[in-house]
Amino acid sequence: MENIATDSGKIVKMEVDYSATCDDKIPECQKLAKSGKLHDALDQLLALEKQTRTGADMISTGRVLVAICQICKDAKNWSALNEHIVLLTKRRSQLKQAVAKMVQECCSYVDETPDKETKVKLIDTLRQVTEGKIYVEVERARLTHKLAKIREDDGDIQQAADIIQELQVETYGSMEKREKVELILEQMRLCVAKQDYIRTQIISKKINTKFFDEDGSSDLKLKYYRLMMEVDEHEGSYLATCKHYRAVLNTPSIMADAEERQAAAQAVVLYIILAQHDNEQVDLTHRVLADKVLEEIPTYKQLLKLFTTPELIKWSGLCELYEKQLKTTPVFSGNDQAQKRWSDLK
Repeated sequence: MENIATDSGKIVKMEVDYSATCDDKIPECQKLAKSGKLHDALDQLLALEKQTRTGADMISTGRVLVAICQICKDAKNWSALNEHIVLLTKRRSQLKQAVAKMVQECCSYVDETPDKETKVKLIDTLRQVTEGKIYVEVERARLTHKLAKIREDDGDIQQAADIIQELQVETYGSMEKREKVELILEQMRLCVAKQDYIRTQIISKKINTKFFDEDGSSDLKLKYYRLMMEVDEHEGSYLATCKHYRAVLNTPSIMADAEERQAAAQAVVLYIILAQHDNEQVDLTHRVLADKVLEEIPTYKQLLKLFTTPELIKWSGLCELYEKQLKTTPVFSGNDQAQKRWSDLK
């Protein structure tokens, strides 16, 4: 007989196989509920659930839990659904795998709810019963993301950010790497939206950028570096911003598009000349100059070369040659930060 884990962590052995009983009883109760006798059907299923649970029949208990939830949902009795989700998870020696099956089933109902209030109530109920349960951490994370999205759509960025911040997805062993990165990027995005740049920097360290070398991750790579650009542009960290644009430039989808490729290369040049002159900046300047893409934007290559010569650059001469063109770029036009960057260039 298989060993089954209960919610309290106790290991129990399956004693009785109730699969045949469930095969008879569940359709019978579904029929009863459809005829309008919802409470009679639920009472019979709750009695069956007690038998399957005390007999440690994990598969049958899962089937009964799912059937109870389906009956409530089909009857569109959302309050009964919420009530039974809580009731069933609190039952003594409840089986982990059965709870996981029920939670997965109920997660699929969230988008079937008739209105926002019902949806939020169901999400809250499911988040309440999954709290602290490692075996349903992925479901809880997805529900939390949905709730944050609802709050963001309501215009409450602060609450949306607070809700999604509570997830420590980097510790979730059962979650796919891509989904982890997607959720961490959402945490970063909402922090940027509420202009909490310091926290965004802290969260960004949870992503190992080597992940972006994997196939099929370029969309997430671009999201990540665009968020990092916002943070470092705000902080005036020009060398870091230059590196972010270089990472974007080295993305196949950007390299394949001439307009995007040249725009990224222009930004690389402009941020490297804005960066403080030190050994790292000098080293990066020479690496950027060696990039073939610069041959497509000769004006920018010429500008960058100016900054590698030991002679002093005459500001009026530079303005005469480049000001008009540079002030059409996003780096030096459009907002107060762009104005500050222009004065920093002086």
